[in-house]
Amino acid sequence: MITIKEIAKQLDVSTTTVSNVIHGKTKEVSPETIQKVQKFLEEVEYVPNINARNLAQNESKIIGLVLKSRQERYMELLQDPFVNEMISGIEKTIRQAGYFMMLYMSDDIAEIISHVSTWNVDGLILFCMLNDDGQRITEKYHKPIVFMDTYPGDTLKDYINVGLEDEKGAYEAVRYLIECGHRKIAFLSDNVEGVDKARFTGYRRALKEAGIEYSDRNFLILRTEVGEIDRSLTRIAEKAKSFSAVFCCSDLFAVLLMDALEDQGVKIPDEISIMGFDDNLYGRLHRPALTTIHQDAMQRGSLAAEILIGLLKGKKPEQPRVSMKVHLVVRDTVKKVI
Repeated sequence: MITIKEIAKQLDVSTTTVSNVIHGKTKEVSPETIQKVQKFLEEVEYVPNINARNLAQNESKIIGLVLKSRQERYMELLQDPFVNEMISGIEKTIRQAGYFMMLYMSDDIAEIISHVSTWNVDGLILFCMLNDDGQRITEKYHKPIVFMDTYPGDTLKDYINVGLEDEKGAYEAVRYLIECGHRKIAFLSDNVEGVDKARFTGYRRALKEAGIEYSDRNFLILRTEVGEIDRSLTRIAEKAKSFSAVFCCSDLFAVLLMDALEDQGVKIPDEISIMGFDDNLYGRLHRPALTTIHQDAMQRGSLAAEILIGLLKGKKPEQPRVSMKVHLVVRDTVKKVI
């Protein structure tokens, strides 16, 4: 690859002049010189060495996005429209700011720490860190970090997180089911950590407020391991028939449950009502269309990227912890039984 120094020598101009034309800084370069340099660059098919430029500026122009997920949920996570929309929002925002995105997924926090501590990335966006995950990463990685959907408990004090009104959204969803006359309401999830724990808390609060007693049998646990999910859905669909409504912690799980119920001849919402959370593409396209809690995943991803880019420029966010708003979307999967 020809260098700027060699180009300057062949054209009998300074290296500064060539560099300015390459990077569009042409205020002090004559039109004739600009044309001469650009013509030569086209002839030799010159490609700027971005890595060399970034190294000279002590930056990589790369932002790392790390998704932590249990190993058996890898495919499910990437198939979830919520995650796709969130990643799209992040990628679009950092690209428009002149950065590139590096995506990494793992279920092993030690593996994540080992990789990110050696990456030459300018900053990190970390999704779904639990317990002491965030603290362990910040001890090894000392550049700007923005968390998403992170519930660190007491392990991390000074951190930036772009979250959601998870507890409030679940509370409003279950309260709506109760207002529609439902008293036997199940909760469907595959875990009770982080985001799902907050949504479970909202579910329990709505039941308690309405004087409805909670039992552990109300918690329908979906097994998402490869080869297990279909059998698990069949068992859950059978159990769900003893309830009048099920609140699902995600639209993905809601659609999976509705398909399993319909396979068993159960009519929705005539025989059982279903409530989701996310308002993603699956729920909108399903028939009957899913009643759910709306969140703007793309906007949330974009906001996380904007905050991180601001940190890279020395700008601290006014609010270190953001909880984006949610609202109920009523469609066709909840029946009034009053």
